[in-house]
Amino acid sequence: MTSVPDYFGCMVFDERVMKARLSADVYYSLKQTIKKGKQLDLSVANAVAAAMRDWAVEKGATHFTHWFQPLTGITAEKHDSFISPSPDGSVIMDFSGKELIKGEPDASSFPSGGLRATFEARGYTAWDPTSYAFIKDGTLYIPTAFCSYGGEALDKKTPLLRSMEALNRQALRVLKLFGNEDVKRVSTSVGPEQEYFLVPKAMYEQRKDLIYTGRTLFGAKPPKGQELSDHYFGSIAPKVAEYMADLDKELWKLGILAKTKHNEVAPAQHELAPIYTTTNRATDHNQLTMEIMQKVAAKHGLVCLLHEKPFAGVNGSGKHNNWSISTDTGMNLLSPGDTPYENAQFLLFLVAVLKAVDKYQDLLRTSVATAGNDHRLGANEAPPAVVSVFLGDELTGILEAIGKEKPYSAHEKTVMKLGVHALPRFTRDTTDRNRTSPFAFTGNKFEFRMLGSSNSIACANIMLNASVASVLEEFADRLEKAKNFNTALYNLIKTTIAEHKRIIFNGNGYDDAWIKEAVEKRGLLNLKTTPDAMPSLLLKKNMDMLIGQGVFSKAELVSRYEIMLENYCKTVIIEANTMVDMARKEILPAVETYIADLAGTACEKDACGIKPVFEKKLLKQLSEYTEEIDSRTDALEKLVGKVHDVSDVTKCAQKIRDELIPAMDVLRKAADGAEQVTAAKYWPFPTYGDLLFGVK
Repeated sequence: MTSVPDYFGCMVFDERVMKARLSADVYYSLKQTIKKGKQLDLSVANAVAAAMRDWAVEKGATHFTHWFQPLTGITAEKHDSFISPSPDGSVIMDFSGKELIKGEPDASSFPSGGLRATFEARGYTAWDPTSYAFIKDGTLYIPTAFCSYGGEALDKKTPLLRSMEALNRQALRVLKLFGNEDVKRVSTSVGPEQEYFLVPKAMYEQRKDLIYTGRTLFGAKPPKGQELSDHYFGSIAPKVAEYMADLDKELWKLGILAKTKHNEVAPAQHELAPIYTTTNRATDHNQLTMEIMQKVAAKHGLVCLLHEKPFAGVNGSGKHNNWSISTDTGMNLLSPGDTPYENAQFLLFLVAVLKAVDKYQDLLRTSVATAGNDHRLGANEAPPAVVSVFLGDELTGILEAIGKEKPYSAHEKTVMKLGVHALPRFTRDTTDRNRTSPFAFTGNKFEFRMLGSSNSIACANIMLNASVASVLEEFADRLEKAKNFNTALYNLIKTTIAEHKRIIFNGNGYDDAWIKEAVEKRGLLNLKTTPDAMPSLLLKKNMDMLIGQGVFSKAELVSRYEIMLENYCKTVIIEANTMVDMARKEILPAVETYIADLAGTACEKDACGIKPVFEKKLLKQLSEYTEEIDSRTDALEKLVGKVHDVSDVTKCAQKIRDELIPAMDVLRKAADGAEQVTAAKYWPFPTYGDLLFGVK
């Protein structure tokens, strides 16, 4: 049996392959492009392209594609074969440097928020050499950026790369003030935990709501849910274990560092967590992970649900974004060390993050705003919509001591003694974990827990990188002008703590009292829905920061506002239309059939001189439900028509939030009530109980 190290990354054009197949000069030039952004010479591109082609063809590839991440939230690809005609009528396998560097997909068919008109079709993809090419399904995939004919970014990768460059520039300035002259590059690293549900494919195919929207729009709670906490970290079912094993293998072939797998809290819910890698590559890997999850599931007769809230009443799925900053010399800038109170460099980067999160809390909330995530944020498995930072007792104590100009007394680390001699003793961590915090410090990184499971991690990391870069720029400007660096540094840390300590909260984020305190006393924002959050993107302070850091242009920001709200509107309208369709064509006919059979039974009992008390009572209930479902369906359909007539995307989103979603909720309540009193054999599609406990 082949061992994992033998096949790990076997489908990736990584460092090992490049070193083996490129000349020393070409390899060095390519590395200079990757590390320092040096212009890539066409002769180098031709050499790399030839090596890629030969390697890919040897692996069985016949096509190549420029793989990019448009503003749809998923990836896109157009495949071209390697074949080129030969004079003798045969073909050769060809791939040039020009084909590697640039592609030309249709830009008008992707969301552009007004940057492209329908008749203006030209767009470009540009090779991203910082992310490895790979082979999948017989095709060489080349990670690329995507821009319009005018040069505006039409994707998520380009702003992400810009944000990484912005943070690198400003962090280097700060590090040089501390004497770190050997550091040449600073980058952010991410390890995104991915939650998901697995349901039987045969059941999925009977649910129009799952097929069209990714979530259940109807469904009464089953007798058992997650009350007993018996699924979390529980024994993995054989069918799921087989799926996870195949998933790991496919991901490992693509060089994706899948590390941890386990059952999550809700029935049928699971999680995969990778090892950290650079943010750009982690983003590509996470997009691939979601795709592979769904493909592997199909091979096992399963469907992988990545929606943030596929089932009401049980936990939804998130994507915890573990984010850190490190140097090319191996230094983690968010590592406190053994004596964090004396680690001035760490403290400066720490308070920079605090200030960034406080000052740009609205942007962080906007970065995770989707119709799906609106169902999840604030529920009992996800942080609230209010952004706050958890630091733990030690770091909070250190910052409080600095703020009060008092010495900090470090506590001895606690040794855990479990009362059994055979069990090992170990040192307790200096901080607990807070699963209710949106932004929690977890040792040497921050865990941004607000992302939804289907989100691209690019958006959140763009805002994180850019906001921290902006604060570091402020710090560098101030410290570079200081006559006494140490005095200026101490004062900067102290004043930053005083000005932004409101963002620190170590308590229970689910507590209603906290939400009240956060908003009324601390002045933090509570942007509950996507229409509430999105206007923040166009606030002057936010636009100035993002444009100033070179992450977006004004036109790109306006386009993203339009695209994200339009996506919100279209998503909810599709859900509403699906509800109307299911209510009319499936639920009402099913309940009416049951009513007819029940009425027949009542008549038969009455003819035999037996009073049909039960039947009459149930018939009354069912009739009331059908009348309500019918009237609520009519009302919802009319409301969808009115929403369609609203051309302004902002007003449309607000109308959906205020009118359409409440109308959907009341229709669902009526239908779920009918499900609870309708005989199981009549109900037209699998129930929550069937779906959540259907995978053995």
